[in-house]
Amino acid sequence: MQVAVCGAHLAGYPLNHQLTDRGAVLVKRTRTAPRYRFYALAGGPPYRPGLIRTEDRGAAIEVEVWRMPEDRFGSFVAGIPHPLGIGQLELEDGTWCTGFICEPCGMDGATDISDTGGWRRYMASMATTETRQ
Repeated sequence: MQVAVCGAHLAGYPLNHQLTDRGAVLVKRTRTAPRYRFYALAGGPPYRPGLIRTEDRGAAIEVEVWRMPEDRFGSFVAGIPHPLGIGQLELEDGTWCTGFICEPCGMDGATDISDTGGWRRYMASMATTETRQ
């Protein structure tokens, strides 16, 4: 079973162990098709992003695709908090992959970070901002 992640589950981030503890291995780093808006959701820690598909003003967002044993996928999904969920993401090569999506209600209090292109760049920009203060 392959699953695309875009935030706190990325390699080196706080929730990555939820993948590796289930025997998941990194398959590739890629981007979504340029049909998504990317948001820093309110709340945390851990801080989380949300991907919402759009047909206008979309951006390509960095994701990692992990391969997980199918018998462990259900327990992984069971731990995903609202407003996040699992659905189908279109990747930049035109293929589709199971991955994290966000319900529109998650936009309440969220910040559009689509222009960063991904969670790593967003978090790096936040660290730079905090260092300057």
